[in-house]
Amino acid sequence: MTSSTGPVTAALDTALDKSLVLGYSRIGMALRRRWWPADPEPGSLAGRHVVVTGGSGGLGRATATGLAALGATVHLVGRSGPRLAESAEAIRREVPAADLVEDVCDVSDLDAVRSYAADLTGRLDGLHALVHNAGVMPPERTVSAQGHESTLATHVLGPVLMTELLRPLLVAEESPRVVVVSSGGMYSAPLDTSISDDLEFRRGTYEGIRAYARTKRLQVTMAEELAARYDADGIAVHSMHPGWADTPGVSESMPRFARVAGPILRTAEQGADTIVWLAASERATDTTGQFWCDRRARPTYYLPWQSDDPQARRSAWSQVLDLTTD
Repeated sequence: MTSSTGPVTAALDTALDKSLVLGYSRIGMALRRRWWPADPEPGSLAGRHVVVTGGSGGLGRATATGLAALGATVHLVGRSGPRLAESAEAIRREVPAADLVEDVCDVSDLDAVRSYAADLTGRLDGLHALVHNAGVMPPERTVSAQGHESTLATHVLGPVLMTELLRPLLVAEESPRVVVVSSGGMYSAPLDTSISDDLEFRRGTYEGIRAYARTKRLQVTMAEELAARYDADGIAVHSMHPGWADTPGVSESMPRFARVAGPILRTAEQGADTIVWLAASERATDTTGQFWCDRRARPTYYLPWQSDDPQARRSAWSQVLDLTTD
């Protein structure tokens, strides 16, 4: 692979991104492989610990497989012990020498996150990377153990709290990083007062796909805010989107889309590629607070003149901090 970034290549890459169908599908990835940055070195994560939430299947399992192949000790985090065991077994079939730890924790449950972080801190001296991949798209409004709307709790509150609590472990490592797995769907949910004034989605008619997009937008903002917060610590924080990947989450939550787009959907391994690259590549720590797809930083809004509403951004982030602080 090469990493050419000339003007023609950059223009083609941007055109693929704006076309959505080409850029988000396996077609765009096949083209971009010709010029994207080199793979991480084999064995580059030997002796390093990485936490992957949502490790029971889909992108989480594919991410864990890629990291284990690079030598990392991967902590698979999920709500179900049996599902984690099944995932670990599948990973070991692909990477027989995989060093895996199965850690049960419901990321939406803030008390469970506190307990898990305390337990992990007692077990480890340092943490190389934290990958926030756990995701939900409930068809109806549901709430977490603390009464927070489920997508907000799973995608934003739990990850913010876990990152804060594991910050000392990250600081203890060389070139630590946090990777937040967002979605291209966040482009449809600009951060304005419709979100910041109703983070818990109590108003109007609840739509799972809308709640998902809103919290995926919040994840991008969360990554930017945490990047600024941790910059002095040397912790790189990035968000990313995997493109359209054929995972159980997509087939179960959006079956019609999965059927129509099936021939061009990425595999889970292809969707996880940039997650693994951000967690392992030395180049990933050259910057912080960016939004990635296919190993390149992307704009956080589809149109160049769009941006977060500054007041809505301040309000949303302040509320998130309040909700995750004892």
